[in-house]
Amino acid sequence: MKGDRRADRAQADATLADAPQADAPHAVVPRAVAPRAEGSGAELSARIDADAQNVERSLVALVLTLVELLRQLMERQAIRRLDAQDLTDEQIERIGGTLMALEDRMAQLREHFGLSPEDLNIDLGPLGRLLPDP
Repeated sequence: MKGDRRADRAQADATLADAPQADAPHAVVPRAVAPRAEGSGAELSARIDADAQNVERSLVALVLTLVELLRQLMERQAIRRLDAQDLTDEQIERIGGTLMALEDRMAQLREHFGLSPEDLNIDLGPLGRLLPDP
């Protein structure tokens, strides 16, 4: 049992060692992180772009990206259920209205924070873009 755990840990360590580094062309590096500064005094402030407006915008973009991903997944599930004729007319109307209201609210929030739909489509490096093209 312990031998299996050690083998699993060694395999995980080897996988992490082979993972792309931050300077690799396909690696995803958050915008809020700056190159590491030498020295201990200003090391933290030099590594993190702590501009409140930039942090807020990045956080909003991340949250809206997750909400958009969930919205698209719910829409696909609703279409599957509709195709399977697994919904009543009342359920179809309620789901359709809810999804349209959520899409409208997402557009309002993107506009409020100055984000475009492309800003929410995170590049995952070798995996491609997070959201499918519209």
